Parts: sequence; structure tokens; C-alpha cells
Amino acid sequence: MTTALVRHSLVLAGRSLRKTRRSPETALDAVLLPVIFLLVFTYLFGGAVAGSATEYLQYLFPGILVLTTVLVGQTATGLGIVLDMKNSMFDRLRSLPIGRSAPLVGSVLGDGVRYAVAVLVLFGLGYALGFRVQTDPLSALAAVALSVAFAFSLSWLSVLAAAVLRNENLVATVGFMLPFPLVFGTSMAVPVETMPGWLQTWTEINPVSHAIEASRGLLFGGPVTEEVILTLVWAGVFLAVLGPLAVAAYRRQAA
Repeated sequence: MTTALVRHSLVLAGRSLRKTRRSPETALDAVLLPVIFLLVFTYLFGGAVAGSATEYLQYLFPGILVLTTVLVGQTATGLGIVLDMKNSMFDRLRSLPIGRSAPLVGSVLGDGVRYAVAVLVLFGLGYALGFRVQTDPLSALAAVALSVAFAFSLSWLSVLAAAVLRNENLVATVGFMLPFPLVFGTSMAVPVETMPGWLQTWTEINPVSHAIEASRGLLFGGPVTEEVILTLVWAGVFLAVLGPLAVAAYRRQAA
């Protein structure tokens, strides 16, 4: 049963990738988001926070890496699922002898191309602006993999919203707004010690903070074991909680 579910999910992920290849404009958000965030934060806050845009870019980049992957997954995945529900594609899939959760898993896996585009664009722009990895290529790949895995687990929040709301406008709003308290209540843009006490408390327990600090350590060096473990634990919690809830909501809608 598990093998069949994996096979069916991969087939449907391939369908999602073919849709993206035939309509490359659907991946436009994955190109624009890293460009906008990196440019705005670097040149708007760089001089005030670090004294120079180039120096600030070194501090900022790991946080933008996590932010980009999280937002790309949240918005795109939910919208794709809602559109498939509205055009009756999921109704046709229900008539096939496949697992009920396969369409959802396939949609999430298929959005991997968005993550890849987002990361490539981000690193390309970052290097053009002066960013440099201070560790090694393997550590940089580990930072990317960790950020994508964390974003993948959190994207099930958008899947849950899609299965419950079934409205593209609401899902787009939820998918874009909900990650903001998580992402901006971190050390992404400024050091934690510069924040007010209540925000520091939130930052210390915020799971996205651990993902950012883990990426920062992997890209620039320093102790990362604890932050990597905490990031993976949180990713597992999101998958264990949000995944079953999303599948249960989808089954109720499909009944």
C-alpha cells in the first residue's frame, strides 16, 4: 500500500512538473520573490544595520534563503490544489484506484521545481551583489536542502487551507500572510539582541529562527548541530500534524 502511494504520488508530481514546463509563467513568483526581497532588504536596511550593503548581505542572505523557500511553497502549492479542485481534476482522480492522499502529496512534490528555481535565482543574484559562501560547497548544499525540507513540511499548512477553504483568493491570502509572523519574528533582518524583550522571547521559540540560524551556520561556519536538529524536529512536527489534517479535510471535501 505504501509503495503504491509513493508511486502514484510521483506520477502526479510528474504531471505537476509538466504543467509548469508548459506554462513557465506559473513559476514567475519563484523568480520575483528572491529578487524583490534580497534587493529591498539589502539596499534599504544595509547601511543602517551594518554600515554597508555588502556587509549586511552576508548576514541577510541565509534568512532570505529560508524566507524565499517558505513563501514560494505556501502560496503556489495551495493555489494549485484549489484550481485542480475547481476544474474537477481531483474528481477524476478519485475515480482512479489510487490513494486518497496521492493528489495532495503529488502536488506538494511537484512544486519542487519552484524551490529549485527560487534557490538558483537567489544564489545567482546574491553572488552578483557580492555574497560569498564562507564554508564549502557541501555545507552550502546542506543549507539549501535543510531550507527546502523545512519549507516542504510547512507547505502542508497551505494544503490544509486549500482543502478547507476551496477558494483561490482566500488561499492566496492565507498562504502569503500566515508565514509572516513566523519569518519576520526571527533574526533574519537584525540581530535578536536589538529586539524588545517580548519579541526576543518569541524569536527563541520560533521554529523558523532555528532554520535561519542553521542555514547561517552552514553557510558561514560555527556550531550548527543543535540548530539543524531543532529544524528537522520542527519539520517532522509540521508533517506529522499538518499532513494528516490536510488529508482528512480533503477526504471530507471529496466524500
